[in-house]
Amino acid sequence: MSCVSVPKILMPKKGTDLYKWAVVACDQYTSQPEYWEETARIVGDAPSTLRITLPEVFLESGDVAALTDEINCTMRQYLSDGVLAELPAGFILTERFSGGETPRRGLVAAIDLECYEYAAGSRSLVRPTEKTVVERIPPRLEIRKNASIEVPHIMLLIDDPDRTVIEPMFEKIAELEQVYNTDLMQDGGHINGWFIPEGALTDHLISAMDALNDRETFNKKYRLTEDLPLLPFAVGDGNHSMATAKAYWEDVKKTLTSEEQATHPARFALCEIVNIHDESLIIEPIHRVMFHVDADNLLASAKEFYAANGSECEITLSEGTAAYTLKQEENAHTVGICCGGKTGVLTVNNPKWGIPLGTLQAFLDAYLEQHADAKIDYIHGTDVVNSLGRAEGNMGFFLPDIEKNDLFRGVIIDGVLPRKTFSMGEAHEKRYYMESKMIVR
Repeated sequence: MSCVSVPKILMPKKGTDLYKWAVVACDQYTSQPEYWEETARIVGDAPSTLRITLPEVFLESGDVAALTDEINCTMRQYLSDGVLAELPAGFILTERFSGGETPRRGLVAAIDLECYEYAAGSRSLVRPTEKTVVERIPPRLEIRKNASIEVPHIMLLIDDPDRTVIEPMFEKIAELEQVYNTDLMQDGGHINGWFIPEGALTDHLISAMDALNDRETFNKKYRLTEDLPLLPFAVGDGNHSMATAKAYWEDVKKTLTSEEQATHPARFALCEIVNIHDESLIIEPIHRVMFHVDADNLLASAKEFYAANGSECEITLSEGTAAYTLKQEENAHTVGICCGGKTGVLTVNNPKWGIPLGTLQAFLDAYLEQHADAKIDYIHGTDVVNSLGRAEGNMGFFLPDIEKNDLFRGVIIDGVLPRKTFSMGEAHEKRYYMESKMIVR
């Protein structure tokens, strides 16, 4: 059974100002209320997804209960007034230009939440890439429980290096109805969308996605020597939105018969499926800096930790700040290190973790548990790591570039990637709300 379902998508009626309708994901600009103030100024009184979502900047500063009631009321009004109209069953093919050299291409579809689990160690067919913070679910669930529609910003990743699923569909756009073509506010760029009606093309797309996870192909792609659980989809963005949809569905299904559960709209979450090999997706590692540590003690502890886990740790440090290349071998993980005036590499042979960051973070977590004064921070730029990591009492760790295949491999082998593994796009590149879907009958 495929995890993908063909939804009936809600779109604003023809003539709606889509520039004012589409608003960036609610979990962006959480420390910049001025961004949302400007968004409200742009929208004015026009129909907008700003009115049916709750920017997280207001979760602590606003009257959340009153805002939630207003959102739910506006959803019902948009449905009753015809602001939102339901399309026939189908997918939407999307193309988003947000300032890079190439557009991001995706497919808006529905995913069966019975295929998704966010608990640690999940082996479900749809999994988060990073740990789900369960404390973030209740406030979102409170918003969802009386909502009539969902307006999601979830991005699901597929691992399709040969570009067999989404990319070929752009050869057929002349045959498809274009349902939107608009600029996006606040430096969001431009987005196009084409409707793919349920039928031969949707069947083909589902079959092509299923083919990516043929067992023989899967094992070869991820260099597996045993049959680990398949992973057709990894949640690249909006995981807490998807986890909330799952939690809501678990509550709803308790009230339904098995026959009702099979087709209830809350069982299916709307998302954008994107190929991780899409040229627009720039995945960058997030580096680490440890504070209030003794470098000699930390490195000695690393050797002890990896030895206890069946691996051998080699450390090379030399005077100077010269650049170096982090070469990854089949059976070794290497990260860069810096402290004071020294630079070097830490190599772990025969690691039991799937990717270099998993190998490093396992040790750092163990070290932090044993050293109450030590602290960690997650850093995007190598220049900042160099600056902070060389200060007295600190140590910097440079992560190698993330191979796109290794992102999936890390989830498959380790269950979930360590927190702050990678960054994928700037805030203005995140998904803008456009499509929505009913979640009540």
